Amino acid sequence: MSEMQGRTRVHKTEEEWRQLLTPEQFHILREKGTERAFTGALLENHSDGMYHCAGCAAPLFQADKKFDSGSGWPSFWLPVSADALEAHEDLSHGMRRVEVTCASCGAHLGHLFPDGPRPTGLRYCINSVSLAFTPKE
Repeated sequence: MSEMQGRTRVHKTEEEWRQLLTPEQFHILREKGTERAFTGALLENHSDGMYHCAGCAAPLFQADKKFDSGSGWPSFWLPVSADALEAHEDLSHGMRRVEVTCASCGAHLGHLFPDGPRPTGLRYCINSVSLAFTPKE
């Protein structure tokens, strides 16, 4: 592990990730897969709490920043901090998109779109499989 702007960077081999994650998590987090729309366990979660990276447990989104986008995936309009996520150009599938990854472990989370609600106008469209949820106590 190494430090980056106050965050611990998680380094694991692909074999270590395979041991740590379920096959579905490995496919999405490490191979940039996508779960089918409207199938994710956290899509309809409306509890107060924190969403973390399923790979490394880094905090990513507060529940009060989640909204129903109608897209079929959990959607958020603001991450927990400016350095929680990294954005990358994604030209796969014949589209130009912005991929969102965990800044701590590099796990694929989903994509960022400019069609979210105010005040940011952003929609972080995230796979449920990429997230772990901790309810507020």
